[in-house]
Amino acid sequence: MVRALKGVILHGGYGTRLRPLTQTGPKQLIPIANKPISQHVLEDLLEAGINDIAFVLGDVYPEKVIEYYGDGSRFNVKLSYIRQGEPKGIAHAIGLCKDFVGEKCFVVYLGDNLLKGGICDYMKDFEHSDYDGMVLLCKVRNPEQFGVAKFDPNGKLIRLVEKPKKPPSNYALSGIYFFKPIIFDMIEDLKPSWRGELEITEAIQLLLDNGFNVGYRFVEDWWKDTGTPEDILESNRLILDEIRHNMKGLVEDGASIQGRVSIEEGTSIKRGAVIRGPVVIGKNTVIEGRVYIGPYTSVGNNVSIERGEIENSIVMDNCHIDVEEKITDSLIGSNSTINMNQIGPRGYRLIIGESSRISV
Repeated sequence: MVRALKGVILHGGYGTRLRPLTQTGPKQLIPIANKPISQHVLEDLLEAGINDIAFVLGDVYPEKVIEYYGDGSRFNVKLSYIRQGEPKGIAHAIGLCKDFVGEKCFVVYLGDNLLKGGICDYMKDFEHSDYDGMVLLCKVRNPEQFGVAKFDPNGKLIRLVEKPKKPPSNYALSGIYFFKPIIFDMIEDLKPSWRGELEITEAIQLLLDNGFNVGYRFVEDWWKDTGTPEDILESNRLILDEIRHNMKGLVEDGASIQGRVSIEEGTSIKRGAVIRGPVVIGKNTVIEGRVYIGPYTSVGNNVSIERGEIENSIVMDNCHIDVEEKITDSLIGSNSTINMNQIGPRGYRLIIGESSRISV
């Protein structure tokens, strides 16, 4: 039986490990390859044919999420907004969506997760199954930091454990879930965990304990939970590995473009500049002649870079950079200015929040 699904994107949490970037906005709006993380999620749902989607908002500048996505018309999607406020757990956030979901089946997608290849094939499996719920599992090196699956000798899923000290397997919940509305009944029976949250692992465990049919699929390629600066930069590398060469801006004679580089409209690459891909550069940006931009770098819109070398970094919108040094492995928040005239043997690794100014 084919089921029409709705989509739920969870957009809450404090993002403490990503401060100072999350002191002025939610972590899910941090850009990777020049798109907010949650836009990658939204586009994944759209590619799977889901066009009725709700964002569950936290209390970290939720108005910025609404301002960016609006009613969804520019993404050809119908959007709703549900306010969770203070984070009380994934299951709590899902429970708030009962009226939005109604009698439909639905997919829940954490707004700070990325999945290569998307959910389309997994969704088809769920649509044609008799599952009451289905989870995506990914093999990880540090299962004690996740919800972890336990299987019986025949490979049947029998238990889910949240952040176990002794993990029963190396297979973690990926943050993407498929449900029938019966999950809401399970959530209503939950009590807060030791963390003070309603745990999705416990809700799914109730499905199992009550005889409902819970399936699973293993993630076949990479999956990323973008909870730290290192995760953000690795995700940026993974996505840039898949970009196509795209030259919409102006590249002057004498500028060097090497490898796969995407340059958007209104951007100018001046004579003498070197861009070595994979690199993506947004709209209305100016890269002057004394600039080298190396692999795995994303440069946003309305950026001005006068001097310097930048590699394996994310430079967000409306930044100005003029340095003698090398900037590497860095996250530079929007509307920031960096002026460095000292010449030294080593480069800088920076994590700079929005509207910052550095002068040396």
